[in-house]
Amino acid sequence: MPLQDLDRDDYYRQLLQLRPPGPAWPAEDPLLEAIAEGLATVHARTADLMDEADPRATLEMLPAWERNAGLPDDCTGPAEGLVARRERLVQQLTEQAGQSRAFFIELAETLGYPDATITEFRPFNCQSDCDDSLDPDPWRHAWRLNLQQSENIHDFTATSGCDEALRVWGNEVLECIVRRLKPAHTNVLFAYGVSE
Repeated sequence: MPLQDLDRDDYYRQLLQLRPPGPAWPAEDPLLEAIAEGLATVHARTADLMDEADPRATLEMLPAWERNAGLPDDCTGPAEGLVARRERLVQQLTEQAGQSRAFFIELAETLGYPDATITEFRPFNCQSDCDDSLDPDPWRHAWRLNLQQSENIHDFTATSGCDEALRVWGNEVLECIVRRLKPAHTNVLFAYGVSE
């Protein structure tokens, strides 16, 4: 009999069988029935805990799972609904990040930028061409994610505040995720509407 299928009656029968044999014991024992009820309750909660150990099925421990996985994160905010929260939790726990160009290009594609490219900057050295730029040392650890699509462009208008920029663009979610996953020693730049 599987462990999950035990109920109050099963525990009661087991407790009756644990008594010493003989006619001194009554056929029905209310004390053992109460103990069996408690054991069945503990057993049911233990089975529930087994379900809670799987993030795909968790319900009661979902907030604890999310806290341990760092959710909701600053980039994407909280998910709405139980199914979406579980899906994001499983994605966060099973996600395999990387530091390669291919990883960040695939990440940009996942976030809606299919033709992304990456430009890596190199400092000038003795093997550089004479007309190459000098690219001072801070550029040694800089790279640019080139996104061909331009979206979320907001131009300065007559109703704009005097301290607003003439033009603002970008994708905050994409930039936040890439900054979070980039190699720690690098600086990433974002170029919208351009290719490499």
